[in-house]
Amino acid sequence: MREPDVLRDKRDFTRLYKKGKAVHEKYIVLFYIENGLDYNRRAFLASKKVGNAVHRNRARRLMKEAFRLHADKVKIGVDVLFIARNTIDGKKMQDVCECELRALKKSKLIK
Repeated sequence: MREPDVLRDKRDFTRLYKKGKAVHEKYIVLFYIENGLDYNRRAFLASKKVGNAVHRNRARRLMKEAFRLHADKVKIGVDVLFIARNTIDGKKMQDVCECELRALKKSKLIK
């Protein structure tokens, strides 16, 4: 069974891009919008600008783990989309975690 807290539908991504707000940081871009549900939905993207498949997968893993560490602090009822910038390539977990936390604080999604 699919996890309900993962963004998959094209209409959800389109809604995020068109009506959502964005926060730009050094290694990531965060798009967010309220979803009216009693849980958060999330997605992590890395384009081909980040590098080959190995680098893109590592970037997604870093972003997922950083979000997992702060997921209990994020307010409920939002869709969040993390997009890796090409500057994330070769960075350590601590750098990505700090960057993601800054983005969440800027967007006022931290409780």
